[in-house]
Amino acid sequence: MNKDQVKGVTEKVKGKVTETIGRATGHRKQEVKGDVQQAAGETRKKAGDVKEAVKDTTRKPV
Repeated sequence: MNKDQVKGVTEKVKGKVTETIGRATGHRKQEVKGDVQQAAGETRKKAGDVKEAVKDTTRKPV
């Protein structure tokens, strides 16, 4: 796992917490902010997945 994957997952979790708090308190703006954080985290995780796949394919076999 590379740093982009870790940061992406972390951002998704923070977004889920923010969304849940917003939903529980009826604060629509906070709920939307959580949704945006989750989307950003997913994007970053996918970028990390791509980097990892490229790294795996460029390694020379032993």
